[in-house]
Amino acid sequence: MVSFTYARATTRAGTAPRRNATALPHDAGRPCQRASYIPKPESILFVAMSLSLFLSGLSCAHAAGTGNGTAAGSQGLHEDYSQWYTGSLVSPSGALTKKGVFAWEPYFAYSQPVGYLDSTGQGMSLKDKAHSVSNFTLYKYSITNSISLQMTPDISYGWRRGGHGGTTSGLKMGDLPVDVMWRYLDADPKRYIPALSLFVGVAFPSGDYTKLGRDEDGVGTGTYTFRLALTEQSTYTLPGHHELRLRMWGTFRRALTQAHIADVSSYGTSAGFRGLAHPGMYGESGFSLEYGVNQKWVIAMDLARDWANGSVVRGYNAQGKYQNILGQASGDWVIAPAIEYNWSPRFGVIAGVTAMFAGHNTGQVISPQVAFNSVF
Repeated sequence: MVSFTYARATTRAGTAPRRNATALPHDAGRPCQRASYIPKPESILFVAMSLSLFLSGLSCAHAAGTGNGTAAGSQGLHEDYSQWYTGSLVSPSGALTKKGVFAWEPYFAYSQPVGYLDSTGQGMSLKDKAHSVSNFTLYKYSITNSISLQMTPDISYGWRRGGHGGTTSGLKMGDLPVDVMWRYLDADPKRYIPALSLFVGVAFPSGDYTKLGRDEDGVGTGTYTFRLALTEQSTYTLPGHHELRLRMWGTFRRALTQAHIADVSSYGTSAGFRGLAHPGMYGESGFSLEYGVNQKWVIAMDLARDWANGSVVRGYNAQGKYQNILGQASGDWVIAPAIEYNWSPRFGVIAGVTAMFAGHNTGQVISPQVAFNSVF
């Protein structure tokens, strides 16, 4: 599975279904991204996780691969059978373990806003709620036994209830992420060495973001965005031959360019505005657990922390007044319980829900999701 999140001017990673942030009441000139700095706890968490994953890879660089099942850390030792997984809802999966393998995984999600968390983390109700249904599809192909290419397009349709109402003008495609994935360390269960992978990629500005006919149509950033992720995967055999798979990850995103915006845009500007916007940095850290009840049935759970910096918007409004607007920091905690069913090593389905249960300057969203996993 792979995580993907956020709303309007934010498209994240790579990574499980979209958790759309509930939109605030429209405010001309208000950037959708929030924050002017990297929140210290989140930056420390990302750096610490990144260093630990990378250094553990360096210290065990000579660990031998143990086959397709164990190289990616998907199998433990002494099991009666090979456990089958689809992967949890939010955690990103690493590179495929065999050259020439193709993976296809479509997600379907509905985002239900339930409130808003202010700057102190206190909940408040919303009259203007932005709902959406979305399809996010992962395409992954392994060009070697340790390097894979991944593309994750998503299409959504949104509408509002309350406030001024409105819908998107049709199905909308967001920005298009493309990643190269390298598993630089194969797992070695005998030595308790996990599989470690590095992702590097770019999100291309394919989503609508400027001169919008409707405010709800803003699903892109208008910028090329650098994408980086480090992932860990390991499996442990528990008493009764039940396998427990652990994943940990840290992601980082930074815009490489600025967006030229005019009139209504995904950064909250209104008719007559002309200027530039630069999305803020954002990222995610988290872990997931998958417990094998038997070979086909798996119980999964993700816990993740998202953080986002604010966009910088500079330009002139319809009255010719210069504006230099900086967004606020935002963050959220997400939990995602799910159930997996696999009827073969190649095909499976997962159903669950992601829920934001804490944070600041962000919408509270509950998102039921289902995905079909297939490997060819």
